[in-house]
Amino acid sequence: MNNLTVPVKFMEVSAEKVSPVRCVARFVLWGAGSLLLVALPGRAQTPASGQKTITLEELQQMALQNNPTFRQSTANIQAAEGRKKQSGLYPNPTVGYQGEQIRGGSFHGGEQGVFVQQDIVMGGKLGLNRKIFDQELLQAETEAEEQKVRVVTNVRMSYIQALAAQQTLELRQNLRKLADDAVETSHQLANVGQADAPDMLESEVEAQQAQLAVTMAEQNQQRVWKALAAVVGNPRFSLIKLEGKLEDTPAVNADELVEKIVNESPAVRIAELGVKRAEAALARAKRESIPDLQLRGGMQQNGELLSDGSPVGLQGFADVGVRIPIFNRNQGNIATAKADTERAKREVERVKLVLRERAASVVQNYTFSQIAVERYKTEMIPRAQKAYEMYIKKYQEMAAAYPQVLISQRTLMQLEVSYITALENFATSSLSLRSYLLTDGLEAPSQPGGIDQPVREVNIPFQMDVSSQ
Repeated sequence: MNNLTVPVKFMEVSAEKVSPVRCVARFVLWGAGSLLLVALPGRAQTPASGQKTITLEELQQMALQNNPTFRQSTANIQAAEGRKKQSGLYPNPTVGYQGEQIRGGSFHGGEQGVFVQQDIVMGGKLGLNRKIFDQELLQAETEAEEQKVRVVTNVRMSYIQALAAQQTLELRQNLRKLADDAVETSHQLANVGQADAPDMLESEVEAQQAQLAVTMAEQNQQRVWKALAAVVGNPRFSLIKLEGKLEDTPAVNADELVEKIVNESPAVRIAELGVKRAEAALARAKRESIPDLQLRGGMQQNGELLSDGSPVGLQGFADVGVRIPIFNRNQGNIATAKADTERAKREVERVKLVLRERAASVVQNYTFSQIAVERYKTEMIPRAQKAYEMYIKKYQEMAAAYPQVLISQRTLMQLEVSYITALENFATSSLSLRSYLLTDGLEAPSQPGGIDQPVREVNIPFQMDVSSQ
């Protein structure tokens, strides 16, 4: 059966019989077209007044209260404060007993008493110890600031992905209803001879594909929501409708943001503090060769008899010593500290290069998605929408076959879904650039390491392939 010619013949033979069917077809197709226009991403309806919703700000507050990495950051700061305090404490004195010739012999002698020994730290070494751990404390505080950025960014990133999944599901559900209406329309037209078996079969396949797409969109929404619930620290958080629009993402200057990342990122500041820590450790190592004073003094009872037969009695004693740095002048530790300082300086350069490397793919994705969003919004979707409306009109006038309507409808559907994906990529890449590439809110904050430990990889922003979202 030729779909392009038979409806015309049908109209010519019996116009009165076709007229009611054409009215039904026009009504159904008009309703389907209206539903499709409502389903467009930019025309999503606002939630019903009685429907429970949640905002991005509320999700962020939940994360700031429940995410365990904040307590880890606080614990790291407290540990750094404790190390700083301990490093500046004076060595404890030694108190002891001293005895000589205790039995006394024939002279009834013997010396017994107590002493106090104290090491006097010279060269300002305790102050230099505190300077080393000052830098560790600053590193821990910077880690805490970085962790807050990580968590907030991760919440926003998951929110964007969940919002995109929500809009995609709404679109898929509307399109499924549209496909079901198309099946009903094709059956009605087949009953009056205006559609043949292939038309019905194709519309039924379209409806089945639409149902599978809804199922996939539902599963994807569940996956994204579980990730969001984990980041806010409430894994049993039930699915709630999100407020907001993907279209609200502002445009940014990607090149300026890359320079800001390289110069102001917490990862760079942590590496720079590592240089200061290494320099403080080198200064401390150079002072190690300055010897400490060793003081010792006390009182003792001397039982030795004098010429008049009375004991000597109570007497005092004192010792002063110093260790002469002849063989050990801390040469090895000084050389190690110099090497650590050099490595810390190179670590700053490495971190900056890593940031540039990881920002490159994000910038590329941002640039492409920005172009894609604009093309979808201003060119492709309006053209596809116009073509779909024209095919509906032609079909109502019996000038086009029903499969052409389905093809134009499928094209518009695919463009709408691709538009949401482009909006998601645009929003996530923009957010990543504005947040120093810090996107993993469950990454444990690193602890400031020892003297020979460079900035670990965990300090570098997590590399997230936003193009695959």
